[in-house]
Amino acid sequence: MKQKIQNVGKFLRWTPWQVKLSMLVMGLGQLCYGQIVKGLFYLACFGLILTYFITTGFADFIGFFTLGTNEENLWQGIPGDNSLTMLILGLFSIFILIFTVVLYVTNVKDAVYTARQAEQGKSIHKFRQTLETAADDKFHLTALTAPVVGVSIFSILPIVFMILIAFTDLGGDVVYPRLANWSFSAWKKILSLGKIGSTFVKILGWNVVWAICSTALNFIVGLGMALLLNKRNVKGSKFWRAFPILAYAIPGFISMLGFKYMFSQSGPINYYLDQAGLMRIFFLTNDASAKWWARSIGLFVNIWISAPSIMLMATGILSNIDTNLYEAASLDGASGFAQFRKITLPFVVFSTTPVLISQFVGNFNNFGIFFFLREGVISNYADYFLASDTDLLINWLYKLSVDNNYYSIGAAISLIIFLITASLSLMVYVRSAAYKQEDTFQ
Repeated sequence: MKQKIQNVGKFLRWTPWQVKLSMLVMGLGQLCYGQIVKGLFYLACFGLILTYFITTGFADFIGFFTLGTNEENLWQGIPGDNSLTMLILGLFSIFILIFTVVLYVTNVKDAVYTARQAEQGKSIHKFRQTLETAADDKFHLTALTAPVVGVSIFSILPIVFMILIAFTDLGGDVVYPRLANWSFSAWKKILSLGKIGSTFVKILGWNVVWAICSTALNFIVGLGMALLLNKRNVKGSKFWRAFPILAYAIPGFISMLGFKYMFSQSGPINYYLDQAGLMRIFFLTNDASAKWWARSIGLFVNIWISAPSIMLMATGILSNIDTNLYEAASLDGASGFAQFRKITLPFVVFSTTPVLISQFVGNFNNFGIFFFLREGVISNYADYFLASDTDLLINWLYKLSVDNNYYSIGAAISLIIFLITASLSLMVYVRSAAYKQEDTFQ
């Protein structure tokens, strides 16, 4: 610590007065060195940031921690604070503060660099030369600036906002004009033995089973079709390959609506059951008997939509396998199944591991399947809280937050989904041959 203080002291003693000016007010040092455009840019940013914090920024920053102190009373005409708005504005003020720190450090570094140029008798870069450097030597930084800013605003900021909501009591009875507070109430409800906690456990268990089964079935069916159509003795393979491609090309929304109509109470399947003198089947209703019917139909619909993409990918992979491997295996007496198990399957799995991981994540968060098949269905025969027995966590999250205003619980579930999918994906990938043997697999 003492050494760091000494280093700071040495730096302050060395720095010219122009650098010290930039440390006090951004841009002043650059102006003193004749860098007019750059100095005015830093100075303008400093003025805008200072104006923002004086007018609203400081109050927004304080409001982030309090989430409001004045509750609205319409009867007495007392205006109040909006906790959700204060959270958003407070988060924005923190991002502006971080940006200010980064900009300030950049300003000081630029002033120091300019001072060293002047000390060494070199010509000080003007604005044109700075642009040329940004477009040449530092092009990678210049090109990445816009994507970083865009990702920060449109991806990181909403994610951070969602995480913060999970640690408040916002939602349910706590909505405007009532003030929210920082709280772990959402997590207590999810992790407790109450109705919300039991619903979470049931849906999480089914969600994991669904993600594993749907991903595995998509892979098995897609690879099976690719192997079948890759056989030389299959006549018209190009013709037969067109049908799965058509199923893949048709928008999934249309396919799901078609399946929903087919399996509805008044759909063609139940119609023909009536004609055959059989009882109608409650495929997609909230009846207890519909539970596994609906889940099975969901798996089938997912295969119908997703398996063709696996088939197309596997077809390309199979065409790249060295045929000499199969010839050598045949000479050694290996059966067809042994060749598949030792040559084909490892090669396909190696090539498709990243895709399978992405499909697992997609299936884990597959909102559309059961939303369209059983829209509005709530289980009335079991201990489910605002959910059906086919809902995935993403579907339950939607019903909680959008339909019923349980924002904090929905945000907590979103965070749990992220942690599960991210950790499982990373764990599987780093243990896979695609990661360990990327440069050695043959």
